Amino acid sequence: MSANLLQNINSPTDLRLLDEAQLPQVAQELRNFIIAIVAAKEGHLGASLGVVELTIALHYVFDTPNDLLVWDVGHQAYGHKILTERRENFHTNRQLGGISGFPKRGESIYDTFGVGHSSTSISAALGMAIASNLKGDYDKQHIAVIGDASIASGMAFEGLNHAGVTDANLLVILNDNAIGIDPSVGALKKYLTAVKEGKNPRQNNMIKSLNFDYSGPIDGHDIFAVIKELKRLQKIKGPKFLHVITTKGKGLKQAEEDQVKYHAPGKFDASTGEIHKKIEENLPPKYQDVFGLTLLDLARKNEKIIGITPAMPSGSSLNFMMDEFPERAFDVGIAEQHAVTLAAGMATQGMIVYCNIYSTFLQRAYDQVIHDVALQNLHVIFCLDRAGLVGEDGATHHGVFDLAYLRCIPNMIVYAPRNEIELQNILYTAQLGLHHPITIRYPRGRGIIPNWQSLYLGQYQEIAIGKSICIKEGSQVAVLSNGTIANNVTLALAKIKKMKLIGHYDFAFVKPLDENQLHLIFESIENIITIEDGTVQGGFGSAILEFAARHHYTSKINVLGIPDEFIQQGNVAELQQYCKIDVKSLEILFSNF
Repeated sequence: MSANLLQNINSPTDLRLLDEAQLPQVAQELRNFIIAIVAAKEGHLGASLGVVELTIALHYVFDTPNDLLVWDVGHQAYGHKILTERRENFHTNRQLGGISGFPKRGESIYDTFGVGHSSTSISAALGMAIASNLKGDYDKQHIAVIGDASIASGMAFEGLNHAGVTDANLLVILNDNAIGIDPSVGALKKYLTAVKEGKNPRQNNMIKSLNFDYSGPIDGHDIFAVIKELKRLQKIKGPKFLHVITTKGKGLKQAEEDQVKYHAPGKFDASTGEIHKKIEENLPPKYQDVFGLTLLDLARKNEKIIGITPAMPSGSSLNFMMDEFPERAFDVGIAEQHAVTLAAGMATQGMIVYCNIYSTFLQRAYDQVIHDVALQNLHVIFCLDRAGLVGEDGATHHGVFDLAYLRCIPNMIVYAPRNEIELQNILYTAQLGLHHPITIRYPRGRGIIPNWQSLYLGQYQEIAIGKSICIKEGSQVAVLSNGTIANNVTLALAKIKKMKLIGHYDFAFVKPLDENQLHLIFESIENIITIEDGTVQGGFGSAILEFAARHHYTSKINVLGIPDEFIQQGNVAELQQYCKIDVKSLEILFSNF
């Protein structure tokens, strides 16, 4: 192997100066570079390793950034970032003040569209292609790279359906590796498998029937074959579709063999691929596991309980129930809208449905939440994992809007537990016969009770709907918290000298609010502080302000939470500090009284 080529590639222009025969070396160097950085800094590994050859080929054949390249989701875009002027600072990926883990328009001219949620690439690239036609630029290329999990989304089908009746210069590349975060599911997955195995007659090709010029499948790791086909497609006008077969985690044995674990493996040994073992003895459980284990326990006792998740069984821990009750637990693929309305349909027939969706992903099914569930007052139990600040995935993944966008919906109960016991108890309470839909939101990461499973799992207590809890009484200040951020309040109060002056109340229910308790607080306390890990615009604090205005209370109210801006990447502690809801910031605030 000759001298390092990657170190001299600062942009696609440099890449195109190389002889095609040198590109396999570039691929190996790029793969090694990604492994070395992610091993030390963490991130999404498998997807980016799987598209190394495709990434190089795209930037080698097409005139980026003049030709427009859109990556779906963006988990696979690390190689793209390294080749497009960000190699030197790629070590800052996903860190506070560093580059984003996803393509981001403000970061680079090569990032043509901001992504993070799935299935947007086809619509975005089609929009760009139509705009080019309207401007008279018929030679510009528009490429959307989408995975087999994302293309099963309804939005992707909508984009394909529209593109097929246009003359847009659009190339859709299907990166088919049979896995998203979890293995792909559904009839389309079976169809794609049949195509790969040569069992599907070409005249019955689904993509060709949508009026695309279809080619493939081809080996996505044969860089010369990919380049040859891209050059051919470059000369064809109108909508085109290239089916590329790749292996997620390609080039790292362990990542190829355990594609789910190595989707985002944490820190690992770059030379061996072995994941660094974390000490997990005597640690509190992950909130997702509290959900998964509690739901499984409840499902064993109540045959009407159903579990649904859109493509996140391992990420939500619904896989616990799926393993034992596969007929009552469903992974519906990347289809949040379908998941919600499916749950609604089941609820009409007396099923008790726990619909587990990441907070930021439920935004995609907002219409269904309103019209198919709340308007009909159906008892669907929404379990919102990854609520609040989630960390390094940044603005696209923070679950900070749910309190605001859910509490305005009639019939909806909104609850955020402060610890593992409250989470299991509200999951238990929700299946006792509530007559309304309920949303239960909880964060990513671990709780605070190391022995929760052995001491508390199965020891259920019914929670009174709409009731708050006085954690600590105080004479001059009342801190009203919602959710697990209450633990920051408790730690901060323990560090100040004037503890007796400050009371602390857990308002787990944002809707309905405990108005009886609020009247008592406002009638006796002059200073009110609300704190939440959601947006201050329209969230829990806004609900308290509305209450005070409605009843003409004049107490001073300080609303703490996520400011009116998109919070970027960084670890949760750093981001809490930025939002001034960390323990130290609260300690300083409380000490001023």
